[in-house]
Amino acid sequence: MSAPATGPEATYQDVLDAPAHLVAEVLDGELILSPRPASPHAQVSSLLGIDVGGPFHRKPGDPGGPGGWIILDEPELHLGRHILVPDLAGWRRERMPWLPKAAFLTLAPDWVCEILSPASVRLDRIRKPRIYAGEGVAWLWLVDPEQHTLEVLRLVEGAWTLHQAFEGEEKLRADPFAAVELDPGRWWFEEPPAAEVP
Repeated sequence: MSAPATGPEATYQDVLDAPAHLVAEVLDGELILSPRPASPHAQVSSLLGIDVGGPFHRKPGDPGGPGGWIILDEPELHLGRHILVPDLAGWRRERMPWLPKAAFLTLAPDWVCEILSPASVRLDRIRKPRIYAGEGVAWLWLVDPEQHTLEVLRLVEGAWTLHQAFEGEEKLRADPFAAVELDPGRWWFEEPPAAEVP
């Protein structure tokens, strides 16, 4: 069920008018402004994008990986009345052979990854997955940089089911990218050693 907007329904103009230092989304007609991610979140998103995008964001026949996908960091998605900015999203090339030259995309992805943070956990776990499911996104990854976990959710008959779950630093193969082994140990933020006090 969609949450009702409390005032006039937010529009794309509200997104364009939002402060540049915030991420602007429209969920269920409500303008949501979120701070830019902190460094642990940004590190996971960047490295995961490299690890998945490197082998999979390739044209058919390109060497170096299975290919078959278009993988983007923080694409702006216009899905019905919703405007969403996932951390990562991917489209199978049979559905989107070429990336359109546009400010936003209207074709729902096949895969979305949200990096959880304390400020956005409710959006990432509840509101956005409901919208993704309604648009037929087949796969959703939820990555928790604090807990060092990856949950792989699969859309089955319109509902999310937990397909795989991983924790810690052990290497893994996660659908829909199981053709390549991933090393999550390099995603997690490391605290610098405490300075020695004389």
